Amino acid sequence: MTVRLLTNIGRLWTGTDVSSNAAILIHDDRIVWAGPAADLPSSVPGVIDDIVDVDHVENLGGGLVTPGLIDAHSHPVYAGNRWAELAMRTSGSTYSEIAAAGGGVNSTITVTRGTDPWTLCNGVRERLRRWIEDGTTTVEAKTGYHLTRDGELADIRMLRSLESEPAMPRIHPTFLAAHVLPPEYFGRRRDYIEAVRQWAADAVAAGADSMDVYCDEGHFTPEEARVLLYAGKRAGLKARMHACANERTGAAQVAAELGCASADILTHVTDEDIKALAHAGVTATVCPGSALNSDRPPAPVRAMLDHGLTLALGTDHNPGQCGITSMPLVIGLAVAMFGLSVTEALRAATLGGAAALRLGDRGTLAPGMLADIVLWDADHEGAFAWAFGLRALRVWRGGTPVHH
Repeated sequence: MTVRLLTNIGRLWTGTDVSSNAAILIHDDRIVWAGPAADLPSSVPGVIDDIVDVDHVENLGGGLVTPGLIDAHSHPVYAGNRWAELAMRTSGSTYSEIAAAGGGVNSTITVTRGTDPWTLCNGVRERLRRWIEDGTTTVEAKTGYHLTRDGELADIRMLRSLESEPAMPRIHPTFLAAHVLPPEYFGRRRDYIEAVRQWAADAVAAGADSMDVYCDEGHFTPEEARVLLYAGKRAGLKARMHACANERTGAAQVAAELGCASADILTHVTDEDIKALAHAGVTATVCPGSALNSDRPPAPVRAMLDHGLTLALGTDHNPGQCGITSMPLVIGLAVAMFGLSVTEALRAATLGGAAALRLGDRGTLAPGMLADIVLWDADHEGAFAWAFGLRALRVWRGGTPVHH
């Protein structure tokens, strides 16, 4: 049983309010008290009889402290890279020209399938370590580059095993076999959908929390998404969707109908779609990094907030479009691209991420919450809009220092 006291916090942004000259008291992996240091209790029943007897006291030097950030959308499980393809795209090549040259999602599938599990795991480990070094303590991590039963289940098990290693973020594995139709199923679309439907229960057993369907032009239809996500929900998986990234397909309405935990990207949604999502309690996850690196317009984020939709942020880290692993950078981009205030963007990267993952034990610094905490190289949250990648000085996961 460990009691830790963080003191001399110049500015404490809890997710719901702000305190100056603050302190946080941690018991094992949970917060037991947070607020102005002047109000620090002399004892906490069941935790400590006298505050002077805490096991560890850490002076945070007057810096800014926030909850650990939450990345609500990422694709970190892959091998190889597609940098040459990105160079072609920026030189004016079309998607069909890139595919003809051997690029596109299928190229990542081929390389990932051909990479031995040890090498793949090492690459994913190094990637995930960058997240926590930048102050992200929870990462939603999708599969989707094996697209075979055994490969997808092995990816889920790998993510669960990595989560238990030191200095790793908490990982929320999402089963994304419904990413694209794999090449060996060309002409047998129904067979693949039926296969994925049957894999859902296996994904739960392997450790997946959610199931995602990429519902868009060239991927899966709203009707197919409905069938797959109903199967996932019956198996015990939370439902989420890549919705309306390239065109308005009706995916957002299906996400509302199914009560998805989140609908993601949402570039081409109408006010009607936004109202349906808000009414159904679906969290909207938007990803400014991938929006910046595409010819799509940004998602109508202000309209989402105006209609009461809960907003989350994601890196959308993936091999074909966006290599960002820094949620502080995503916060800065969300302010610049979407016109969010710093507070709105920071809330979307904490409380919003917790809502997207349906996790009630993180995203804010309050008694009973997980002690996932970050000390930043700043004394005010406005620095997120200035730094475009604010540096994390120290990170605690469950009260344990994991980066300093």
